[in-house]
Amino acid sequence: MCATTCSFAKTGYYRAPSRRFLATKKTELPLAMSGDASSSAPLQGQAAKDGGDRAGSVKQQLSRLFKASLSATVPDEPNIEPLVEVCTAKFGDYQCNNAMGLWSRIKGKSTEFKNPNSVGQAIARNLPPSDIIESTSVAGPGFVNIVLSDKWVAQSIQQMLLSGIGTWAPILSVPKAVVDFSSPNIAKEMHVGHLRSTIIGDTLARMLEFSNVEVLRRNHVGDWGTQFGMLIEHLFDKFPNWEEAGEQAIGDLQEFYKASKRRFDDDSTFMEKAQKAVVRLQGGEARYRDAWKKICEISRKEFDLVYQCLGVHLEEKGESFYNPYIPGVLEELSNKGLIEESDGARVIFIEGHQIPLIVVKRDGGYNYASTDLAALWYRLNIEKANWIIYVTDVGQSQHFDMFFSAARRAGWLPDSNGNLYPKASHVGFGLVLGSDGKRFRTRSSEVVRLVELLDEAKSRSKTELQKRLKENGKIAEWTDEELEKTAEAIGYGAVKYADLKNNRLTNYTFSFDQMLNDKGNTAVYLLYAHARICSIIRKSGRDVEELKKTGNIVLGEPDERILGLHLIKFAEVVEEACTNLLPNILCEYLYNLSEKFTGFYSRCPVVGSAEETSRLLLCEATAVVMRKCFYLLGITPVYKI
Repeated sequence: MCATTCSFAKTGYYRAPSRRFLATKKTELPLAMSGDASSSAPLQGQAAKDGGDRAGSVKQQLSRLFKASLSATVPDEPNIEPLVEVCTAKFGDYQCNNAMGLWSRIKGKSTEFKNPNSVGQAIARNLPPSDIIESTSVAGPGFVNIVLSDKWVAQSIQQMLLSGIGTWAPILSVPKAVVDFSSPNIAKEMHVGHLRSTIIGDTLARMLEFSNVEVLRRNHVGDWGTQFGMLIEHLFDKFPNWEEAGEQAIGDLQEFYKASKRRFDDDSTFMEKAQKAVVRLQGGEARYRDAWKKICEISRKEFDLVYQCLGVHLEEKGESFYNPYIPGVLEELSNKGLIEESDGARVIFIEGHQIPLIVVKRDGGYNYASTDLAALWYRLNIEKANWIIYVTDVGQSQHFDMFFSAARRAGWLPDSNGNLYPKASHVGFGLVLGSDGKRFRTRSSEVVRLVELLDEAKSRSKTELQKRLKENGKIAEWTDEELEKTAEAIGYGAVKYADLKNNRLTNYTFSFDQMLNDKGNTAVYLLYAHARICSIIRKSGRDVEELKKTGNIVLGEPDERILGLHLIKFAEVVEEACTNLLPNILCEYLYNLSEKFTGFYSRCPVVGSAEETSRLLLCEATAVVMRKCFYLLGITPVYKI
């Protein structure tokens, strides 16, 4: 089982210091429900001010130069944001595209400029002196093309090697974010449907953390609701002395849940008892609360097995945590005139939707919407988060659209504008499909248990690895522990990467054969590519740490420059992936990095060449960036194959 073989998690390969997989006690109590979330406003580079030694991405550094140039070029047009992009043509490395838009604003106001091209010429001419730029040229309607200095690119890479890749972390404008992901239901086993939320959410959290954003990783588990009435009553009926029997009374929680559900559906007397049990539980009756806690505890242990294998850490704040806040939140919304009576329920009407957002059911009970509103209030007012990110399937898009609209009506969130904070984002994702194009299930039409899926990935990975090592005669060089750890890294990494490399909004077909292929855009290929780079460095016999201090990088050949340019784009790629909440952008960068390294290595001999020192440093820089990409994707690198 995953719990016994997951040696990476046990030895701390994934875990950061002082992090927890799951929180335990919930000791916070509701505070007075007064005051709204902080007023909406752009965060004018708050995080950027704390950038430390980070200069920001190349795009950010160029933008600062063009900001100065624009101020000098059109001093009467304030607050013009530079439009700097990677240049796709052969005229340069980057491009500033402000001239046309600026011309439309100043046309007729000034005799200095005759057309967009003349505006572009002035922008290029007014650039402050900088070591970054080798040359500029102006094309067509004022596009300012920039060629970066080879010397500056080489020095930037060398400085990263000396100071660490943390200096290449992007500078984001958001200080604090909540990432709400995974969120399984208590008493139900995690299955393949939870895979995407857990993997995508973890990667988003890692990228934001790397960018020096304070991230609150929240596991909004379903630990409160009507299902607990039937579970508790079934426990009391079958095991009157359940406290003494402990976990043995419940046994397999999945079977226990199914048995209680059958009784609930088939036995009206049991259904009535279960419904009364919910009232007693929510009323705080000790016996029912104790049973509820035991069921939750057993469920958490099963979840933890999966989280350990995936190397994911979260802090649990489930539905029950926010339940005490609901009355005060609803009172605030009611006082603001948002809540109305409708057909026996209390609802919020949302413009553009035919059905309202129900916040109190006809029977007086709360639901997802009431809990989500309380959670959002807490995250804005108590945790003071600037960005709240929810990672769930696209099927919940309507719920989040209505929920966010209600929050905007309440004044908690600004009107739709990506530049204003606080803000909330729904990170939707598609389905995991089987080879038949339908929702991924077992042959008996059961959902696939996540623990079993991970075990299968590791087992297949180990089989392939052993076969490969036997074929190349290296099996004797490997210890059993190395085989286990490498099989885990490749197996679990393959599952993660196969998901993350796709645009999250699309469905993807789950295939062990494809994800464990060592050719093409797979984790296996990329992990092997990293191991080969490490092998090149080892075989050189050189002390790479010493080379970082004494050697110099020179980008003398076209393939050296291509590789160097791709390396220094790392920060802006992470920034783009964070801003758009799209991990596949980072995956694409990683795969392209591997391809560009292959081009470099095939045409630029390393060991034994006159340029050995410089090229070994380029190898090391590539390996460092690949390892950081792996880390951000939650994948453990391998160092030998």
